[in-house]
Amino acid sequence: MIQIENVSLSYGTRAVLHDISLTLTERRIAIIGANGSGKSSFARLLNGLLLPTSGTVRIDGQTTKDNGKDIRRKVGFVFQNPDNQIVFPVVEEDLAFGMKNLGFSKDTIATKTTDILTRYDMLHLRDHPAHLLSGGQKQLLAISGVLVMEPIYLVLDEPTTLLDLRNKRRISAALNALGQTIILTTHDLDLIAAYDRVIVFDEGRVVIDDTPANAIPAYESLMA
Repeated sequence: MIQIENVSLSYGTRAVLHDISLTLTERRIAIIGANGSGKSSFARLLNGLLLPTSGTVRIDGQTTKDNGKDIRRKVGFVFQNPDNQIVFPVVEEDLAFGMKNLGFSKDTIATKTTDILTRYDMLHLRDHPAHLLSGGQKQLLAISGVLVMEPIYLVLDEPTTLLDLRNKRRISAALNALGQTIILTTHDLDLIAAYDRVIVFDEGRVVIDDTPANAIPAYESLMA
């Protein structure tokens, strides 16, 4: 369970989020809103990349303020641009990085690397230069680099924005197949049509919180 309790966030004198209180329990949750609505800042609060100016974020009872290391193990985060997340020049080296930091054995790292690359039909790219991957392959590598560390929750910030239709569908299928709780910020309304819950942000506040069938049309009306 993720609990957001009276959370506000400011960057200096600029208020970004205003007194947000939510409990997130559903398996698939989408966060939508116009650019500048606060949705990406909200997503970064969920694994402690940002700390609230006031209020509390709790992940399974632990606060992001006091338990940052444990929270980041539980809550994986995938950035919009995979180039901001891929840090090593070769695919398997990039996948191994996080697992080494968690103390996984060499055999475990090798096995998990093989398994995740096989899952996404990328095993032939194991020794490939990461910067020469296609956009879709880079995003799958970024997602894979988080998944091999076995998070309980996966937060993704607009993971399909930079992709063409084929790769959007590939990423969507990959996410739909996961057992983890998914919390996703996006502008792609088709991507979230089958989600359990859609939360709409506007000017740093939650203005709609409902099923996709109700929230998406209400959001479209709001944007009109």
